[in-house]
Amino acid sequence: MSETQSDSKDLASAKQKPRKGPISFLSGSLTSFGFGWLALQLAGKVVGYYADHPPQYEARFAQSIAVFMKTLVVGMTFLATFTFAFIGLGLFLTFIRSLLPGWEQAEETP
Repeated sequence: MSETQSDSKDLASAKQKPRKGPISFLSGSLTSFGFGWLALQLAGKVVGYYADHPPQYEARFAQSIAVFMKTLVVGMTFLATFTFAFIGLGLFLTFIRSLLPGWEQAEETP
């Protein structure tokens, strides 16, 4: 009977995933900040392109669609920038928190 219990404990411990450590948080934060920086560079180039080449069409409908597309593309590049930056900031704060004493106890409590 005790052999069965020890086997079930071994299976339960094998199924548990290892906890993320501070290095995982730091590498994720640096990666996200890197993607944020690349998205910011892309946003600057997109804004520069549309500043040099504004959409100009004779038809009002075509002009409206061109302005819509310009706004959509510029907005998406800045949205990506701020999304990656905030994710990087959150992971960096989690990294700092994981270095403080009592991290494991706080993580285990629901």
